[in-house]
Amino acid sequence: MSLYGVMRTSTSGMTAQANRLSAVADNIANSNTTGYKRSFTEFSSLIIDANASSYTPGSVSTVVRTAISQQGNLLGTTSTTDLAVRGNGFFVVSDSDGTPYLTRAGSFVPDSEGNLVNAAGFNLMGYPIINGQVNVVANGYSGLEIVNVDDFAMRSNPTTQGEFRVKLPDGATAVAPPNLPSANQASATYTAKTSLVTYDNLGNEVILDVYLTKTGNGTWQMAVFDKSAAGPNGFPYTSGPLTTANLTFNTTTGQLTAPNPPSLSIPVPNGQTMTLDIGGTSQLAGDYTVVDAIVNGNAPVSIEKVNFGSDGVVYATYENGNKVPVFKIPLANVTSPDNLNQLTGNVFSTSPDSGDVQIGFPGADGRGSILSNTLEQSTVDMATELTTMIDAQRGYTANSKVFQTGAELMDVLVNLKR
Repeated sequence: MSLYGVMRTSTSGMTAQANRLSAVADNIANSNTTGYKRSFTEFSSLIIDANASSYTPGSVSTVVRTAISQQGNLLGTTSTTDLAVRGNGFFVVSDSDGTPYLTRAGSFVPDSEGNLVNAAGFNLMGYPIINGQVNVVANGYSGLEIVNVDDFAMRSNPTTQGEFRVKLPDGATAVAPPNLPSANQASATYTAKTSLVTYDNLGNEVILDVYLTKTGNGTWQMAVFDKSAAGPNGFPYTSGPLTTANLTFNTTTGQLTAPNPPSLSIPVPNGQTMTLDIGGTSQLAGDYTVVDAIVNGNAPVSIEKVNFGSDGVVYATYENGNKVPVFKIPLANVTSPDNLNQLTGNVFSTSPDSGDVQIGFPGADGRGSILSNTLEQSTVDMATELTTMIDAQRGYTANSKVFQTGAELMDVLVNLKR
């Protein structure tokens, strides 16, 4: 047995225990870091071939692993932008250079520019919802944008859809041409009129006058005009109707049978084409009654708060009560999360052993859900770390004693010639 080998082996033992203590120190320091994943040290032996007459000591090597896939405890908060993942998956974030990373640290707050950033300064990434659609790139980060709460502040939305359901009086007197509102003459006669507030592309209010006129047994005409074009006495308007439609009802049940499907396309002046659903309109005994009159769209209003759904959809809630989906937050995953590279700022990047990143939405393909008003706590257990620290201290001391003994024997060997 070589005394040099004894000293070399004990040195490797001290180095291994020092690495173990370093991991413990990191864990204890980050015991309150949101989304932090505990690191731990594993040892493996290195054996040097020896003959039967003598033993050659080897050494010990260390591998530091991080339990990235371990779920931390969830802690409720009062901020809607505090996010946590329950289950598998990572938030996609980016640094100031736009480089994407993965993280479980979801303590996001708006910065001076309105970007949602976490405590380490990384920006939350998401897919913008445009016309109700999200374009997803499954195997990369293309299409992701920084979630900015100022981008949708004071936003106006043009009217694109509406619902209009009324009960028409079966006993009304029929009107014959050319006195129908669609002819737009001063002699126009109608059975009922209702006005609807819609919004153009700039958020200006556009009032539409809806005229309903009985034309015969079970038949009605619906004509829609732009109120701003009305003359001093209403008719004639300075421009013709935006749309007209002939309605037909079953004279036995009073239910609408035409048009089928029961909807109208109305071009809102300086705005979008509104699809007005009139399904459920009926012709029954009694007076004219408006059952439903609902349209989407809004004038420019300030944002009141931002909400996150468990499916990752970000809703902007405005002062007028409108709730508009503006972003969808994806979750990224890899085949082996525990083999991700751990980087400064509690973020991770892919490695050859982790597999490539796959992007998807919460609840799909084994991914977890996103919780708002919640943070994922560190996975560090203080009792375990203190126990490990004591054990590492004893191991380091024992290896130092071996080194000290080897050094003393080496002195004896060196002094034999004296």
